[in-house]
Amino acid sequence: MRIRTLLFSLGLLAGSVQAAGPASFATLDRGSWPEPLHSQAAFDSASRAEILTFAQALQASEGIDETAWKTRLGLKSANLQSIGQVRERFWQRLLENYRFARQSCTAASDFCAPVEDVAGLQEQARQLVIAPDSRYFAWAEASQRFHLGYLNEQMRLAALFPRISSEIALFSEQERNGDELADMQFLLTFDDGPTALGGHTDKLAAWLRQQGLNGTFYVLGSNLQQRLQKTTAAALNQLYAGQCVASHGWEHKSHASWADWQGSVSRTRELLQGELPALYVPLFRPPYGQRKADSQAFFANQGLQVALWQIDSQDWSSKVNAEAAGQRVLTLMLLWRRGVLLFHDIHNKAQGALPWVLQASAGVPLQWQDCRRYR
Repeated sequence: MRIRTLLFSLGLLAGSVQAAGPASFATLDRGSWPEPLHSQAAFDSASRAEILTFAQALQASEGIDETAWKTRLGLKSANLQSIGQVRERFWQRLLENYRFARQSCTAASDFCAPVEDVAGLQEQARQLVIAPDSRYFAWAEASQRFHLGYLNEQMRLAALFPRISSEIALFSEQERNGDELADMQFLLTFDDGPTALGGHTDKLAAWLRQQGLNGTFYVLGSNLQQRLQKTTAAALNQLYAGQCVASHGWEHKSHASWADWQGSVSRTRELLQGELPALYVPLFRPPYGQRKADSQAFFANQGLQVALWQIDSQDWSSKVNAEAAGQRVLTLMLLWRRGVLLFHDIHNKAQGALPWVLQASAGVPLQWQDCRRYR
């Protein structure tokens, strides 16, 4: 479970930091968008609108100094260099995504002005004004709130990086986060399992098979060992049939501060290779996304790549229900147009969020990446 609070989080000792995110998360009611996402053209139209709205929020934060960022994000310090690097990467991604989303434009399409570069995209974002009598007005108000909140989530991670590592940036080529996927390609991932026999992991894996989908389950070695004590390796292979299984470490502790982080990684890898060899993929996802900056040589020696994400459902939070998680995920899919989706199979929200996403995007040629090819 990703506990996204800072020093004031429940259960954390004074002076310890487990994760870098805020206490609340951006959600958006997709019902405010006036059209169903029934085709590539419909997806692209909504995508262009979300890209321009996020670009507005990003542009409005230009020139903020360290003091203002600290106040805005509720932090004692803010790494301006990291913030600048993340912002630059966002602008390049937004430009690339907007160009992809324009490919289905016609003379009657909305949000379709051509842009040549980041400056042109910024100009289009400045010109985006939705009148009160527009059919997009309800969506525009909701989307502006979403993207302001989402930008703050991301800038908080950037402001703390690399002092507190997270999914916001990579340390080396030994790491990946989904940016390498093609437009409209998405990968499902699920953290923290397996649950007890008959629990959420069983139901989710069965549902994925019914839908002809698969995903990567990043398991905790301790949970897997407990499950093995109640059942057999053959039963576990049946549980994850058609899926991929990778390492989330032995316990859900920050690998940036845990003295035995290397033992956690190697012990879990050995258990997976021994019990689930046909389903195992050589990927490691650090709890909270936290890992040491100089750990790439160790992971290379272990035959592992660090696997992060960019589209976070935040389904661990009691403040985000299944439908809100699904709507958040779909909004971020429209914004980023490719990527790794993060859910948690120790909670039941993915079982509600994913069917909602599939129904809401029915008719859109989404490309769900085969987890066995993501290596």
